[in-house]
Amino acid sequence: MILQALTAYYEQLLRTGQISAPGWENQFKVSYWLRINAEGQLIDLVDCRQMVPRGKKEVLAPREMAVPAHVKRASGIAANFLCDNSTYLLGADEKGKPERSIQCFEACAKLHHAILDGVDSPAARAILAFFDHWKPEDASAHPLLADRWKDITGNANLLFDYEGPEGSILSTEDEAIRAAWQQHYSSASPDAPLVQCLVTGQQAPAARLHPSIKGVPGAQSSGAALVSFNAPAFCSYGHEQGENAPVSEYAAFAYTTALNTLLADRDHCRILGDTAVVCWAENASPSYSSLGMMAMFGIPENHGLTEDDLSKALDSLAKGQPCSWMGEDLQPGQHFYVLGLSPNAARISVRFFYRDTMGKFAAHLQQHAKALEIDRPPYDQESLISISKIVRETLNFKERNPKPSPQLSGALLRAALTGAPYPSTLLHSIASRIHADQKVTPNCAAILKAYYLRNASTLSNHKEILDMKLNDDSNYCPYVLGRLFATLEHIQSDANSEINTTIRDRYFNAACETPEVVFPTLINLAQKHLKKLTPAQQINYNKLLTHLFSKIDETLPAHTTLPEQGAFQIGYYHQMRKFYTKKDKED
Repeated sequence: MILQALTAYYEQLLRTGQISAPGWENQFKVSYWLRINAEGQLIDLVDCRQMVPRGKKEVLAPREMAVPAHVKRASGIAANFLCDNSTYLLGADEKGKPERSIQCFEACAKLHHAILDGVDSPAARAILAFFDHWKPEDASAHPLLADRWKDITGNANLLFDYEGPEGSILSTEDEAIRAAWQQHYSSASPDAPLVQCLVTGQQAPAARLHPSIKGVPGAQSSGAALVSFNAPAFCSYGHEQGENAPVSEYAAFAYTTALNTLLADRDHCRILGDTAVVCWAENASPSYSSLGMMAMFGIPENHGLTEDDLSKALDSLAKGQPCSWMGEDLQPGQHFYVLGLSPNAARISVRFFYRDTMGKFAAHLQQHAKALEIDRPPYDQESLISISKIVRETLNFKERNPKPSPQLSGALLRAALTGAPYPSTLLHSIASRIHADQKVTPNCAAILKAYYLRNASTLSNHKEILDMKLNDDSNYCPYVLGRLFATLEHIQSDANSEINTTIRDRYFNAACETPEVVFPTLINLAQKHLKKLTPAQQINYNKLLTHLFSKIDETLPAHTTLPEQGAFQIGYYHQMRKFYTKKDKED
């Protein structure tokens, strides 16, 4: 299903002219052009790198270009056409293996002669002349290369550029060279066995090795494999490599090209924990991907869109109505895909894969956003909490190098996209965060509320407490105790306005977990604090305390369960917001 969806996406991109044809890589990173003349002499080294935005600053990065498809290298020698590293194109040696570097250069020269011999093109003849006359042992002393030797022999990719009578032209833009490469690529695997492709269903040559996937964080920088067999234990019936799961060379190229294109697009690829998340629509329109990414991960800064724009678009799609987004009418029936990939040594693991209509995804995302709504202070009017922010809320920043759980990230995204219950690890992580910080932030309270709204628990019979704002009608004991703790803390703050440490810092966790032990002490303290207040304040607080005590028609619980602690924390947050809302109105 994944390979079929990616292959179909590639074909749609090809039909609309958004991607390169088979035999070409559309976004290969090139750092320098080797400019040669008609005699094959190196006359210039052109730095083609560009300044690109990276976070809040700009950095110098290789230029992404369309080049002939690269072979997948293991430990052997395998040359690429027109564009490769310095070891193959120049025979440069920086690893103390001069003999191997010369072998790489000779393999590259042999490949270019095999493809370009007899091609009627000045650029082709110049490239062959370069390989015939270049001496690898003199490369480091060449005046054009010496000053940039470390850059060239690092991870830089080089590309031939021809300087003719009418100016310079990239070798990849020469029509005769392109035609020669296409002919070579189409007949590159005459010995490959014919198989019925698992992706297309057609009889075609099998891909022994699939092209590498690049851009997954934590994977090898040279790329990793989504489909591979590297040990006899994984093979069947005497088959080798890709013959164990026969995918045609065309389908292998198509799905990897599509996936690499998605991973290279910073607007439509996000990192969630250790997982790279990409999404796409069946019709390959970038507007669907833009909406999907913003719905899951929030609106980027300086994008010109608001949370209200996003909410209205999702609402229309959820109701089965088209919506206008980025100048395009999006249809609720359009199929949409979300894929999560994470590294696993030299391979890539599929963390999750979801497929549904845009309308159904929008409906689930709206339900998710609705569940997270909560009364917020004036300085924090964030109505949409992105998946990334929810994951961030689970981290305890008092720990050294806190990292989110990979399983939590995937399960949380699944809940948001499919309407499934939230993972129990979300509750435990938020509870641990509150326990460590001894405070309930708006986002933590919103996540607790959303969790208990969707997941069955002992709070299923007390959903009246899971409102956006304070529910004064609820008599649920843990919720009332949370309100009571907030009231006692507020009394202390009013009595000692300059105090740095409140009862929350010392007693919050204990009051939440063992109310019977802690609350008598807190109530005695409150009586002392009340004496420091004005008569009017004493009356108001005593009325509120009496009101809350009247709702507790049982003895204080000796211990509370995790759901009851969640109710306590929500009650605490609601009551504190009530105090500050009243104060904001007075101000």
